Amino acid sequence: MERGLAANTLASYRRDLIRYVEHLKRRGRVAFGEVAQDDVTAFLAALREGDEEHQALVASSAARAVSAVRGLHRFALSRGVCRHDPAHDVRPPRQLRRPPRAISVDEVERLIAACGPDGAPLTLRNRALLELLYGTGARISEAVGLAVDDVDLAAGAQRVRLRGKGGRARLVPLGRFAREALGAYLSCARPRIVAQGRGGSGLFLNARGGRLTRQGAWEVLQAAAERGGLEGVSPHMLRHSFATHLLDGGADVRVVQELLGHASVTTTQVYTQVTVDKLREAHAAAHPRTRH
Repeated sequence: MERGLAANTLASYRRDLIRYVEHLKRRGRVAFGEVAQDDVTAFLAALREGDEEHQALVASSAARAVSAVRGLHRFALSRGVCRHDPAHDVRPPRQLRRPPRAISVDEVERLIAACGPDGAPLTLRNRALLELLYGTGARISEAVGLAVDDVDLAAGAQRVRLRGKGGRARLVPLGRFAREALGAYLSCARPRIVAQGRGGSGLFLNARGGRLTRQGAWEVLQAAAERGGLEGVSPHMLRHSFATHLLDGGADVRVVQELLGHASVTTTQVYTQVTVDKLREAHAAAHPRTRH
């Protein structure tokens, strides 16, 4: 809470720590002062192996749980609840950093073209949602959390205010396709959808007039992907595509960092590796001294 973490992150930490406390109880630990490093390492092993009640966690999920446990023990030590930190030397599992997967511009166009019957209110909503996700690089939680007032389509502005991790807000410009899709949705579709329910200030609404949920947005994307003959497409993949296509087009990595809302440019640089790999492949295929 003090670090301003997102509600979903807090919920994940809470689940991790409840599981950790249950683990300690099974090992007979009833106070912080009784916990030893072996208890923490055993918890990490249990996360990776799984049991009858829990599936084995991948490295990234186990690392998150270990981070929660380390934070808990640091907090207990700082408050004088115990005199040592048994988790201090326990390191989370190393994660293999896979390059983000992006889809091509042609595939993005196929996806958006498959939003549904032309002119239908929900089709206009779906197209506006997908154009915004791809056109701004928004996270799915940022998109469904938008209010109508967060979108400014006035001449000279044409931007959207996104609220990212830690409550950090950023202004992202809207391109022509996103502006047109949002304009059509706001003028022709949203008023008709609001009539089905209470509406409220949410930008994207479900068929009953309530705010569209993350799950609902996922279903919109999956339905369009299925109609467009695309497999494995996720909302975050549109974010990856936004960043990759910007860098392919010559955008500076620090500009992309600001647009994505990354706290550190190091996070953004993973996309530059994707672009470098493409350059290497093109060089190997075309240069006479690299062809076999």
